[in-house]
Amino acid sequence: MRVFRAPLSRMPRVVRVALVCLPGLAAVTALVLWAAGADRTQSGPGRPATARTPAGHRADRPAIVPRERWLGDAAYTRPPTRYADRVLAVFVHHTDSPNDYDCADVPRIIRDMYVGQAGGRQWDDIGYNFLVDRCGTIYEGRAGGVERPVVGAHTQGFNVGTTGIAAIGTFTAGVPVPQAMTDAIAAVAAWKLGLGDIDPRLPVQLVSTNSMSRYQAGTPATFAAVAGHADGYYTACPGEALTARLPEIRERAAHLQGRR
Repeated sequence: MRVFRAPLSRMPRVVRVALVCLPGLAAVTALVLWAAGADRTQSGPGRPATARTPAGHRADRPAIVPRERWLGDAAYTRPPTRYADRVLAVFVHHTDSPNDYDCADVPRIIRDMYVGQAGGRQWDDIGYNFLVDRCGTIYEGRAGGVERPVVGAHTQGFNVGTTGIAAIGTFTAGVPVPQAMTDAIAAVAAWKLGLGDIDPRLPVQLVSTNSMSRYQAGTPATFAAVAGHADGYYTACPGEALTARLPEIRERAAHLQGRR
């Protein structure tokens, strides 16, 4: 994982974008731009999720490894968790890290990522809500409760009302994407979107909260309910190979929700 250091401790306590997907120069540029403005979310610290339990297409919650399993004694003091009303979309990422890891080492890999973000960069937490390894194991990322619509720091401008799922590895053109990994991403997407009866195959509308995204703050933007990081931010993440698998992931997620 690449670590780009910048004096972020003076920033307001807002959601920071996860930059591990960006190449070096772009990441440095983005860190400099942070000094000009922060991601203005629409939900205040500790705001509880609105109770919405629509009937419709639900998917079973997949097995999720709790964050305590990878965190160990590496916890940093963090501000209160922020919540949206519900999850309307999923953004898929890759971590831009090596692919040839042993799945038994993933807790350490995630902990090192957390230390680089929450420690080295002084973010408020790890940016992703969930991380998935090449063996198909799903890990809880950001704190706040996997059942709840936690505001992450994964897609600048569109962290509110979305879930960030990171595939551990680098999936540029020509790199094989393990089936177990795409199945796990689909399972998380189906479950989280199903809580709001969102069809993973259909478009949804989000409103940008930060002009450093692809859309000016306050601008409505339409995304697939399961989108890639590059759809909302200037980056190559989640890589061409994983981006090419998104249609399959949407269909698999819809099937898990019982849709035809």
